Amino acid sequence: MAAMVVAAARVLLRGSGSWRCSRLRSGAPSRRQFSGGGAYPHVPLSSPLPGVPEPVFATVDGQEKFETKVTTLDNGLRVASQNKFGQFCTVGILINSGSRYEAKYLSGIAHFLEKLAFSSTDRFESKDEILLTLEKHGGICDCQTSRDTTMYAVSADSKGLDTVVGLLADVVLHPRLTDKEIEMTRMAVQFELEDLNMRPDPEPLLTEMIHEAAYRENTVGLHRFCPTENIAKIDREVLHSYLRNYYTPDRMVLAGVGVEHEHLVECARKYLLGTQPAWGCEKAVDVDRSVAQYTGGVVKLERDMSNVSLGPAPFPELTHIMIGLESCSFLEEDFIPFAVLNMMMGGGGSFSAGGPGKGMFTRLYLNVLNRHHWMYNATSYHHSYEDTGLLCVHASADPRQVREMVEILTKEFILMAGTVDVVELERAKTQLMSMLMMNLESRPVIFEDVGRQVLATRSRKLPHELCALIRSVKPEDIRRVASQMLCRKPAVAALGDLSHLPAYEHIQAALSSRDGRLPRTYRLFR
Repeated sequence: MAAMVVAAARVLLRGSGSWRCSRLRSGAPSRRQFSGGGAYPHVPLSSPLPGVPEPVFATVDGQEKFETKVTTLDNGLRVASQNKFGQFCTVGILINSGSRYEAKYLSGIAHFLEKLAFSSTDRFESKDEILLTLEKHGGICDCQTSRDTTMYAVSADSKGLDTVVGLLADVVLHPRLTDKEIEMTRMAVQFELEDLNMRPDPEPLLTEMIHEAAYRENTVGLHRFCPTENIAKIDREVLHSYLRNYYTPDRMVLAGVGVEHEHLVECARKYLLGTQPAWGCEKAVDVDRSVAQYTGGVVKLERDMSNVSLGPAPFPELTHIMIGLESCSFLEEDFIPFAVLNMMMGGGGSFSAGGPGKGMFTRLYLNVLNRHHWMYNATSYHHSYEDTGLLCVHASADPRQVREMVEILTKEFILMAGTVDVVELERAKTQLMSMLMMNLESRPVIFEDVGRQVLATRSRKLPHELCALIRSVKPEDIRRVASQMLCRKPAVAALGDLSHLPAYEHIQAALSSRDGRLPRTYRLFR
């Protein structure tokens, strides 16, 4: 074996030697222009070479190319764009519409409109025709509704911008809403409701319940999903009455990322200015301008969770609790400290394939999951709207340990207003900034950020401005916003076996105490 290695080395050496000899015999290689200092021996590297165009360098602090441009058309519709390098663009229409505006209507209209999106229109006979049109430009489409916003979006080749904007205008303003499409939507909504109640992950259902508890029968507390009893009641007439009031130009933003602003404005004037929608041009007369009223309270749903996930390794039966307190709207200055506080709480499941940078040093990991092995989950969430906000913590455990789990959560809420370590605060701020910047690497995320900010404030804060606000958060800011939050009534959502759930009044008393302990209960007979 050693002899073979030596022989191979000799062959390589002979080969390289013969190659070197051939190079020497053929003479020195010809020199390319500007390839070395020999061509211009007296020109220093700090000076431009003769005959070469002078280079243009980007300015370090120039933010003008990153600014979001906004134009308002004569009908009130806003056009916002963000330039971004690349062949593809993301364009869409965001509307100030959602389940929070359904107080005077049948609950579930926004859910229906989400499922009906990109169906047949005046120009397109079917959804298949819309998809084939987008396919010619490498495009995909999507529609999402939340409690306060409806978003129609398309990602496609930038060269097809005119086609994309025309298609979006037709989908939003000229849907046919045929009987067949509405019947298919009823089936889709029914299936989604059944899936919501059967899935092992209870987070979507708990989010619905905590909003219902926090904002009892008003605005963001209204059902986001269509109730079963309303599925058969929603028809074209009901949908048109809602669209007439909320799908108006002054409540819309046409947003685009990766497009030229002037071209986007030109397309908006062509397809969205002076057009008559399918429901007529009657003036909106019944627009709900209610401000969210935080009420606090409890919503309980007793359910057998023992057979949620069957199989060779079935998931254990768990009870899920979510406790929330009112924070603030995203328009207030305290929104940034609340976002940092939410990141500082962090949390997640009891198993994480993470480590540093994945939330393993947040309070809910260090103080809860690492100390109490019987808890399966402890996660913090922050929901924020234009007039209110909700910071809540979701936890899961065996039904027999629900009382102990609730007390652990109330203690963590009390500790929010206590001492804030500088190191954990800096870590939370760094993690929040990194998450912000990494998310904004994605074009669809930039599109949604541009659209939502312009829809709410008619302008957009740039990432470097948000990072500056995050850096400015101090420990006393965290203590101040947490103390203000603890002065309000809690909202509680509970799902599963609730036989050991403490009374709502006891949870409220614990959050008003100094140490977060639940009042002790005494029984004469065990």
